[in-house]
Amino acid sequence: MDIVIWKELDLLLRLFAGMAAGIVVGWERTNKQRAAGIRTFGLVGLGTAAAATIFSAPDETDAASRVVQGLLTGIGFLGAGMIVLRRGDTTPQGLTTAAAIWVTAALGCAAGLGDHAIVLTATLLALVLLLINHSAERLAGRDAER
Repeated sequence: MDIVIWKELDLLLRLFAGMAAGIVVGWERTNKQRAAGIRTFGLVGLGTAAAATIFSAPDETDAASRVVQGLLTGIGFLGAGMIVLRRGDTTPQGLTTAAAIWVTAALGCAAGLGDHAIVLTATLLALVLLLINHSAERLAGRDAER
């Protein structure tokens, strides 16, 4: 009976970790008034964690590898939907949100496979990158007119 309870708690932790990572990234995107926010990113993290968890047993590494490959390839289509080039603009909009969606999918996969150190560390690093404002990019040589 105790083994069943621990398995259920482990499952909940994996799913929650994926969703929480997505919520953290989505919170930042929501604060910057982007189209995709807390709910979208939370669902991406939860969904990829759930899919990766299905094949997370030690004897299913090949299946887990294929699931992760498929998820990270497929999520690119969701991210591509975030990228737009408006009439009159010279640069596309939504690239950072698209990249954040892809990173969130990777975070969800790591959570689903039970690698909580990667989830925590990569979520914090993603948040740091997202919090860097455009003034840092201008210091690196990017034009201010965008």
